[in-house]
Amino acid sequence: MWKVLGLAGVVGVAATGAMVARAERARRSYTPDEIRERLHSRLAGDAQPAPDGTAATASAEDARRARPDAS
Repeated sequence: MWKVLGLAGVVGVAATGAMVARAERARRSYTPDEIRERLHSRLAGDAQPAPDGTAATASAEDARRARPDAS
């Protein structure tokens, strides 16, 4: 029983490492100009979807509107 649990743990760690390595490769594939352009558009408040299909982060102004008690 303990051998199976240990093997499952090793497989889980290896799978997590593979996922992290894949995400790191995808992140490093952007050129500095692409990163700068995305940051400027995010700062300007453009809500363009990210390459992975998720929505971009809301701007600071949107966050302030969502919480009127914050200044």
